[in-house]
Amino acid sequence: MMINNLKPTETEAGELAIAFLAEDLGITRDDQEWLTVMSAKFLGESWYVVEIGIEGTPDKWVVQVYDTRECDPSYTFVSPVSAEDDHTDLAELPEAIANVVIAERNAR
Repeated sequence: MMINNLKPTETEAGELAIAFLAEDLGITRDDQEWLTVMSAKFLGESWYVVEIGIEGTPDKWVVQVYDTRECDPSYTFVSPVSAEDDHTDLAELPEAIANVVIAERNAR
């Protein structure tokens, strides 16, 4: 059996980050389609910084994906939206996704 010692591609890093984030946040497989890789940048010699967003919102998560294909559990949520906002920008999202975003916004 051959072990792949090559670093993941940008696409693979994005897929790994979405799978990790969805599992950590309890997002179902059906709702994962709402998550989009905004960018994946290889930094240093051993990891990517992957930005994951939801189309139509300014929110994003930043996840580090290592060349071992593991994700750092200390990801960051970034949003210009205040926790005091009425969150009407999330009305078109599935309820589960909107609830995750609201919880993240409120946790900052």
